[in-house]
Amino acid sequence: MKKILSMVFGLLLLVGLTGCNNANENREEFKVVTTFFPMYDFTRNIVGDLGSVSMVVPAGVDSHHFEPSARDIANIEQANAFVFSSEEMESWVHSTLESINTESVKVIEASAGIEMMAWDGEGSTDHSHDHDSEDHSHDDDHGHEDDHDHDHDSDGHDHDHSHDYDPHVWLSPVLAIRQVENIRDGLIQAYPEHEEAFRNNAQAYIEKLEVLDREFHEALDGASQRTIVTQHMAFAYLAREYNLHAVSIAGISPDHEPSAARLAELKHFVEDNDIRVIYFSETANDAVAATLASETGVELAVLNPLESLTQAQIDAGEDYLSIMRANLQALLLSVR
Repeated sequence: MKKILSMVFGLLLLVGLTGCNNANENREEFKVVTTFFPMYDFTRNIVGDLGSVSMVVPAGVDSHHFEPSARDIANIEQANAFVFSSEEMESWVHSTLESINTESVKVIEASAGIEMMAWDGEGSTDHSHDHDSEDHSHDDDHGHEDDHDHDHDSDGHDHDHSHDYDPHVWLSPVLAIRQVENIRDGLIQAYPEHEEAFRNNAQAYIEKLEVLDREFHEALDGASQRTIVTQHMAFAYLAREYNLHAVSIAGISPDHEPSAARLAELKHFVEDNDIRVIYFSETANDAVAATLASETGVELAVLNPLESLTQAQIDAGEDYLSIMRANLQALLLSVR
């Protein structure tokens, strides 16, 4: 009897292990590679435990000037789907996709169909244009038409990437929802068998983003002082969404150096408009913001553009929602 029970137990254990292996195989059924943190966070909330999601841009690295290594490009080529925000943000995507075989990689542009705001070359944005077509993702052959000039160089892409449009759409929770919907739809096109799960996961996450949007409205709608000054011009979409006036010291890229005339103009602006806080990003050089704050006697505070989280933030479990709520608390230091 003991021998029979032992055999039965062994068979059950074998079946259990086989089931676990099958579950692991299902989990790794597909691989999605994303560019930088918001794209990673949005995508992993949609994919859930159906597949693996990874990020190309390492923690603490400036997304604007990142260049993929040969290993990064191979990783993208081996993926089943590739998610990026826009060529305005990830300037390296255009040439990368031209260099790999995209027939087996579903390319998903999260900002497709979103109007982007034009940059005036100094510290503000104005006007807008429809980014890409109404399609929420590129075809497998990556065929699409650009609706704006990228000033590509001879190899098909300008790696220094002088921005014509502000790419920071994810900093508006409302536009973040649009990006989540675009990623969801692209994944459904790639894996229609998982449509129900993708829709359910995306809807659950969208509801969290809708709560975040309400929190911003409740905190900011009644403010009388509605002007913010930031080192990095990343918050125009957030400002537009909540009727704020965002003025930046530098340009769209965090390392853009303002002219002496621009700094003098901003010094008077800060003094004349009762500005109490100047915001900087903890992953960028804060020297210019610190200089202006020192000259005007105002406070320095962090406003995170979510272009890159530090490794410590990632290890601590920070995500898009937690960082955006921290941004809201920071805004309340000056918006009152």
